[in-house]
Amino acid sequence: MEAVIAIAMGIMFGAGVWLLLRPRTFQVITGLLLVSYAVNLFIFIMGRLTLNRPPLTLAEGTIDPALYADPMPQALVLTAIVIGFATTALYLVVMIGARGLTGTDHVDGKETH
Repeated sequence: MEAVIAIAMGIMFGAGVWLLLRPRTFQVITGLLLVSYAVNLFIFIMGRLTLNRPPLTLAEGTIDPALYADPMPQALVLTAIVIGFATTALYLVVMIGARGLTGTDHVDGKETH
């Protein structure tokens, strides 16, 4: 299972970097989204893959951490998703404004044929 997730993260990150190198602003924004999704998946997976295990315990005494899921990566990824959504909305507004002013959506502002 870890190999499949690692391959998926690599494909998402590679596709995101490829889109970041494209000349159009919408492709750059999509590339940023893919890279951020790959990083979020990496952070989430760093908390271990566990199935049907509770994130918290109310038991007293010594606790074996291997029996529980780590809630910190889940909280970090949730926060990163919210911040990523807000910055993507800001990027889109700036992109629409720049396209209205320049008439093109190229990153450098020059249309090449």
